[in-house]
Amino acid sequence: MRPPQKDTITTMAVFSEATKRFLLAAKHAEIHALNQLASNCKLVTSVKDMIHQLQRERGISNVYLASKGERFGQQREDQIADSNFAEQTLRSQLKSLYLSGDESAANMRLLVSITMALQGLDNLSSLRDQVAEKALTSLESTQAYCRLVTGLLSVIFEAADVASDPDITRLLVALFNFLQGKELAGQERAWGAIGFAETHFNKSLCDRLEQLQQDQQHSFDIFTAFADPQTLQQWEDICQSDAQADLTRLRTMIKQLADGSPIDGQISEVWYDIATTRIDAMQSIDEALTAKLISLATELVSRADAELKNHHQRVKTLEQQPNPTGTPLTMLFDPQMPGLRGSEMSGPDTISNAENLSAHRSFYDLLCDQTEHIKNMSVALEEARQAITDQKCIDRAKLLIMQQWQLTEDQAYRRLQKTAMDQNCRLIDVAERVVKATSGSK
Repeated sequence: MRPPQKDTITTMAVFSEATKRFLLAAKHAEIHALNQLASNCKLVTSVKDMIHQLQRERGISNVYLASKGERFGQQREDQIADSNFAEQTLRSQLKSLYLSGDESAANMRLLVSITMALQGLDNLSSLRDQVAEKALTSLESTQAYCRLVTGLLSVIFEAADVASDPDITRLLVALFNFLQGKELAGQERAWGAIGFAETHFNKSLCDRLEQLQQDQQHSFDIFTAFADPQTLQQWEDICQSDAQADLTRLRTMIKQLADGSPIDGQISEVWYDIATTRIDAMQSIDEALTAKLISLATELVSRADAELKNHHQRVKTLEQQPNPTGTPLTMLFDPQMPGLRGSEMSGPDTISNAENLSAHRSFYDLLCDQTEHIKNMSVALEEARQAITDQKCIDRAKLLIMQQWQLTEDQAYRRLQKTAMDQNCRLIDVAERVVKATSGSK
């Protein structure tokens, strides 16, 4: 009885049918990942728009509540309509991108973040009803909106964390940190509006506003480390704008009111308008970054499609070529591949031996090119994701401090910051020591 047939090397090629199919399958997998990445980038655009509208709604609601409904009543109704439109757009896109029949295609952590954010949006109408009835304080309303925005920001963070391309990851890291800084600017606007609308400030509120300004700068510093020159110029223009100068003057005024001196509540609208002008200007950077994301993702998919076609053509050509004589250069005879330890060859003989093995290198070169592409991409991706890794470590350290000392998240973060300042080191260095010390004690 004849033994079963095995993959054989024909006289026309030195690679099996299975090897060829796996080579092409690897490129198909890359294209699938890039298509999913492109979907995530589209999602980020809609999430960014939703965050912007909620930030505006939060600020308007604060003035409305702090003034006991005397100010921004109509503005609030108009803003809710804009927020509803952004929410409908986001929900429609989520459904088309992730609930089209292949839910397993998306990353689990990203889907969980989306679920949490949607749960918050599901209850947004209840929050609005309580604001309309003035059943909440300005602080309670601010807290609720901030949690909702934080949930949406986590979606962008997860999109950056699961991105498989280094250039896309860099853009997502820049965008996330810029949006984080913008959110802190929105919180500064909200706290300032509360102080002005209630016609007085105090030292605690002034300290909180100053801390928000410092936190904004930290986020914007990370953004500038990852942004491209064109976007950085846009940011520089905002920093040098009249709106920034006006805001700086109002910040100085607030510091002078830390003793609780009374102030005209109508200035709340001036504060809100100036802070909003600055934040609205930031939206141009949001839009520029998301436009670059979509463009780059589309380009990457197109490039990968072209490479797949080229792979098919090269493999087909190789299958039709006569098998050359001599030993073909494969991984079995490639001196660059790891083999018997201690037997490595070096110098001109290594190169000479490799070149003399065979002229039939094309298929192996194709494999090596793809392997090198993945290796280079992995190195660049690791570098681009360092900011994400650092943020996860800081979050872990905050949680450990909260658990050990029964502190709030904000108090834990301040403790990390103070330790870093006292020891004249980076925040991430302190966070790493906290995590390491806690892990070592278990």
